[in-house]
Amino acid sequence: MKRSSLWMLSTAVAICAIAAGLGAGGLGERNPVRTHPLSSSLESPQTAVLPIIVKLRAAGSTAAGAAQIQDAQVEDPHERIAALATRAGLALAAHREITTLMHVMLIEPLPGESAAETLARLRADPQVEYAEPDQMRYAHSMTPNDSLYVQQWYEQAPASGANATPSAVDATDAWSTTTGSNSIVIADIDSGVRPDHPDLVARLLPGYCFIHDAFIANNSSCPGPGATDPGDWITSTDISGHSSQCGKEMAGPSSWHGTRVAGILGAVTDNNAGIAGMTWNAQILPVRALGKCGGQDSDIISGMLWAAGIAVSGAPANSNPAKIINMSLGGSGACTASYQDAINQITAKGILIVASAGNEGGPVDTPGDCTGVAGVSGLRQAGTKVGYSSLGPQVALAAPAGNCGDAATTPQSACVYSLTTTTNLGYHQPDANDYTGQYYCDPTTSPYPSCSLANSNQYRTYNLGTSFSAPIVAGIAALMTAVNGKLNSCQLLERLKASSVPFPQTSLDATTQPPVCHVPSGSSDLQNAECICTNDGKTCGAGMANAPAALNEALRPIAAISLPAKVSGGQSISLDGSGSAAANNHSLSTFEWQSVSGGLSVTIQGANTSKAGLTVPSCGVGTVTFTVTDDQGRSDVANVTVTPTSLTTSAPATAGAGTCSVPAPAAVQVAVCPSTSTVQVSANETLTATVVNTTNAAVTWSVNGVAGGNATVGTISSAGVYTPPASVPSPATVTITAMSEASSSAVASAQVTVASAPKSGGGGGGALDWVTLLAAGMLTARAQRSRCALRS
Repeated sequence: MKRSSLWMLSTAVAICAIAAGLGAGGLGERNPVRTHPLSSSLESPQTAVLPIIVKLRAAGSTAAGAAQIQDAQVEDPHERIAALATRAGLALAAHREITTLMHVMLIEPLPGESAAETLARLRADPQVEYAEPDQMRYAHSMTPNDSLYVQQWYEQAPASGANATPSAVDATDAWSTTTGSNSIVIADIDSGVRPDHPDLVARLLPGYCFIHDAFIANNSSCPGPGATDPGDWITSTDISGHSSQCGKEMAGPSSWHGTRVAGILGAVTDNNAGIAGMTWNAQILPVRALGKCGGQDSDIISGMLWAAGIAVSGAPANSNPAKIINMSLGGSGACTASYQDAINQITAKGILIVASAGNEGGPVDTPGDCTGVAGVSGLRQAGTKVGYSSLGPQVALAAPAGNCGDAATTPQSACVYSLTTTTNLGYHQPDANDYTGQYYCDPTTSPYPSCSLANSNQYRTYNLGTSFSAPIVAGIAALMTAVNGKLNSCQLLERLKASSVPFPQTSLDATTQPPVCHVPSGSSDLQNAECICTNDGKTCGAGMANAPAALNEALRPIAAISLPAKVSGGQSISLDGSGSAAANNHSLSTFEWQSVSGGLSVTIQGANTSKAGLTVPSCGVGTVTFTVTDDQGRSDVANVTVTPTSLTTSAPATAGAGTCSVPAPAAVQVAVCPSTSTVQVSANETLTATVVNTTNAAVTWSVNGVAGGNATVGTISSAGVYTPPASVPSPATVTITAMSEASSSAVASAQVTVASAPKSGGGGGGALDWVTLLAAGMLTARAQRSRCALRS
């Protein structure tokens, strides 16, 4: 089972020391953030009850065994789980239901059997869709090393000069367009909140706690209504007595993590006190799934589903379903089936999930690496990747994560680029609510020293970590939704990426430039020092989050296209764009359908109306673009790929439809026309290749796999002119293939049959050979005899 750490203080100090040695010119980053240790192997023998998340197949599933299908139809879920354990030869200590098909089984280990072997038993059952460990996940934040500033530099316009902050998201300018809407709900799945914090209380909705383990919950009210954070401090006694939950944790004070994240999401703003939230008006739905030593997958997934308005067994219906879910948490390893299952259900409702990438400097943590999630990596103020941030191609975009910015070794040295937010001052139990302070408390001593504060029993901490990058992006998404309520999760994700600002390719405050970031090769490939993000979307995401640019993207209309289900060559069909829509308080002004050059030219009727007509081609492939423009001149474009047998588009059928799927880049397609033909050895045949979804329309021709052909099978020119060989080849039909120069996987072929040319004899032009003459004479004689016969 994977384990991580909320308070790996000694590890954090060690990481800082490594970063100092690896940084540019020896001046590495001093960024004490939380990390989690490597996961333990599933191959080791079990020492405690093993929690496993199991999803049963639906009744009647063809994947289930015939003998079990009838049982699945008549048994209740609890009986099915008990029967499953019996069939697998496992002792079921207890189990609980998340949904009708998803359950948590607590399995008593068999002597000498590893967790992997137990899982294999369950996965082999035909009624099981998937089975996986119920792992621990952890808050992606800093260790308590806090120094605060009154100004929230990360929300300001990017500064220039000696103290340049190119990664700042410029929420200030975005607020001139919108400060958000109180009809939007952001769910924060975390450690809960301090509901009496004066800068949060007006924004909080009634939450829910999903923690089932009494130790992790640290109180007696979970699971149940409310999401009040009682504190998540850890003692040495906790660690020794709860090794299955705490693993390699170290003792430390309460983090008040959910309260910190909530402040960035939506603290009360423009009230002459405290801080400004990214969105001023959105409502925050606290969902408590993390506690002492972290949180279990089953509790986190339950919280995700409930936040989205999806029924969870044992929990009341959520009367305030979220539009955006923030998850500043994670754990090592690839996205699991249970997380992806929950995410698919949630994004199908049009709800955006934003998750932090992680603080290990390696591959992106789960759930930030799951498909459909807006994973967020962390930036220094200079726009370079902060050393601790995890990275990889699963990241959508990046945002400030806070950094100390120097290699100072003095503990009391200020951390200049901490992210100011709400917190509580309690060391263990809650104390006074406050904001992060100006003093650094040495993490190598315990209990913490008085940090020259008025109350020597209180402490304050730095705010560093991708935990705080995620709510910055979630807050921007809430602003986007406030101006265009029809954007679904896929559109929000794509427009967040499209609006991001390219990463700077130099570090502003490094004497010797740091290396370029690279895609981690594995869990041990760590980049724990500053590196320069690439602008190809493979390391830190598409770019740096920028609030005004994101709003401009959100304000664009949404092009929607409804297509007929089936088409065939020569059929007259309609392309319906009437489901398109403008942003809130705006209207559409023009529609335009256009055939794209490079592919097959398609004739369009009604090109300037919402509904256009066209005749499906009998051969070839082409692209039609649909552009909608609103009353402010803002536009959106959608493409339709047209073939003789299909019409495809990534556009929704109707703007505002919740269901969506993250569109993959349109694949290059090639078609060759005519697809079949016959040519005589003495003639030529001209073939045409049409290419779509690339600006490079060039193709490479081959005959029977030979580039350009040869004298045996015939040759083909770069223009597609096929010249047969001098005699009919064997076999007589050759395959002529066009391969796109833009993508070697995009190929299309035509079958050309080579026939003999008519034989000709001597004499002048047009002379007939003797066989033809003889045949003509015989036909004439027969005709004369026929006429004679008719006359008689």
